[in-house]
Amino acid sequence: MDTTSEYTPGEIKKLNNKKAIASLLLNDEQINPQKALRYYDYIKVLKKLQVELIKQQECIIENGQRVIVIFEGRDAAGKGGAIRRITERINPRHFKIIALPKPTKEERTQWYFQRYVNKLPKAGEIVFFDRSWYNRANVEPVMGFCTQEEYEIFMNHVNDFERMITESGIQLVKIYMSISKSEQEKRFKDIKNNPLKQWKMTDVDEKAQSLWDDYTHHKTKMFENAKKGGRPFKVIKANRKQEARVDVIKHLLESVDYNKERVV
Repeated sequence: MDTTSEYTPGEIKKLNNKKAIASLLLNDEQINPQKALRYYDYIKVLKKLQVELIKQQECIIENGQRVIVIFEGRDAAGKGGAIRRITERINPRHFKIIALPKPTKEERTQWYFQRYVNKLPKAGEIVFFDRSWYNRANVEPVMGFCTQEEYEIFMNHVNDFERMITESGIQLVKIYMSISKSEQEKRFKDIKNNPLKQWKMTDVDEKAQSLWDDYTHHKTKMFENAKKGGRPFKVIKANRKQEARVDVIKHLLESVDYNKERVV
């Protein structure tokens, strides 16, 4: 049966693109031309945005700006994937991706923010935090990794901490990637069934679904606390990965000024 009549000449041309063809062939599900078309359009938009990210980074380097971008969100929300799309084309000498492990014995004796202070950007640098000091606002109290007193001290101090670093000249962008419970469950199943992704699944991840409501409670308190006198989070709807990545990049481009006319 001839299905080409279902598509416009422009759409057929897109489907003949090598990336669209690869999307069709590599898809484990039934062949889905519409999905391939969406992927083609996504890649086209992504490339344009990545050109803007290069311009933005060049301005940050030239002007000696210091930028922090925080990524928060539930497990499997797509934080790492968004960071990869931001950084895959920009100069690796002028950014860092920080995903800290659990604190060492020595770090547990220090001021809570100390190990994050040690990672703050130098002039001309962007630091991306794949989870940040907000672990203490969400993961730690839910999982019992901190005491109630430690949690309350953090909530009382975090706005002052962020005020100190922003008043010192650092630009702070805070992103929260939001997914539904059913989408998280679906992504966990994909991770468990994919030998290339299984390493991502942690003990914390395993408990995320059963503790969903506890995470929601602490997330709400975190947002409310930020609005009281701190810097609010930009919430990105992340059930659709490609749309979320585009929205994240657009927000970053809007949040940090740069010369859009710069030639790259």
